[in-house]
Amino acid sequence: MGKGIFGVQAAAKAYFKKDAKNLSRSEAAKIAACLPNPKIYTVKPMSRKVSQRYDDIMRQMNNLGGDPDIKSIIK
Repeated sequence: MGKGIFGVQAAAKAYFKKDAKNLSRSEAAKIAACLPNPKIYTVKPMSRKVSQRYDDIMRQMNNLGGDPDIKSIIK
């Protein structure tokens, strides 16, 4: 999830100083937005590509937020 950062847990610790399970939706979206190439698309400082993808991911998260199937997964 970045140079020398492998996995979501490591990214959460490196970028936000917390466990992945405690990330806010916004923080999780920023990490997700760096995929598929976290060596080029950086979370901190937020690259232009991450910023663009972040907005799309947040919109999708908000659209899915009321879905009962999604709610059952993220309890």
